[in-house]
Amino acid sequence: MADQIKERKTLQESLLEDHPRMGEEDSFKFACNKNAPCFTQCCADVNIVLTPYDVMRLKNRLKISSAEFLERHTLVPFSKEQRLPVVLLKMQEDGRKACPFVKEGGCSVYEDRPWACRMYPIGVASPKSPEDKKFYFLLKEDTCKGHGDGKTWTVRQWMDDQGVGPYDEMGEHFKEITLHDFLLRGGELDAKKMEMFHMVCYDVDRFRRFVFESSFLKKFDLDPDRVEKARNDDAELMKLGFLWLKFCLFGERVLEVRDEVKKHIQQAGGPKKARDK
Repeated sequence: MADQIKERKTLQESLLEDHPRMGEEDSFKFACNKNAPCFTQCCADVNIVLTPYDVMRLKNRLKISSAEFLERHTLVPFSKEQRLPVVLLKMQEDGRKACPFVKEGGCSVYEDRPWACRMYPIGVASPKSPEDKKFYFLLKEDTCKGHGDGKTWTVRQWMDDQGVGPYDEMGEHFKEITLHDFLLRGGELDAKKMEMFHMVCYDVDRFRRFVFESSFLKKFDLDPDRVEKARNDDAELMKLGFLWLKFCLFGERVLEVRDEVKKHIQQAGGPKKARDK
């Protein structure tokens, strides 16, 4: 845990050294449009980490299943140091490594573009520790010629204009999993739990089948309204999935097990902790 805190503080210090800290009311001047000489250049030769909400919005935009989107448009790099799967947008093999959704006229999925694309040129450092407050910083890259031009924005105005709100809302739910104390203290997930995490966070259509075509609803005492929302709304389904991950991965009592299931566990001689759940 101490190493994790030290690493986080080192990263924050590095960001502050190269990029002055900004708050939501701090301002900057920036413009991006088709007339800019650098138009779409920032959409090539870059690693874009996709959030669960990014994947959900993009697969719905393309009218394909989450499994098909993951197969066609993402990469999942793996290393021994990784505690959780990370999903990257697969770039075109065209020499420029350009985003597959960028066409001659610009972004073809603009209304559903990923969080990272919406935020640019604003970066954010959002530590888990409450004493380390979230802050923003301005990204300035040689390829981008939009700095100092166009309208003056506050950070808050920029995020509102770019439609970041729903992405941040879902991102907060996601962070409760990825920055859970269990993981920060060095806890590891076995292969089965890693697969559960991947299904809930990225393969939402598969998770829907799991919820509604397995014994899931027979095990948990869920509000009928929540169930119907999850049936028809991917974001609501994902929120239910995050609760299930907290329950299964970390043992949090955020879902109520049905009485008959508790009775079955008790009769089977399960431990008291399991019966209580």
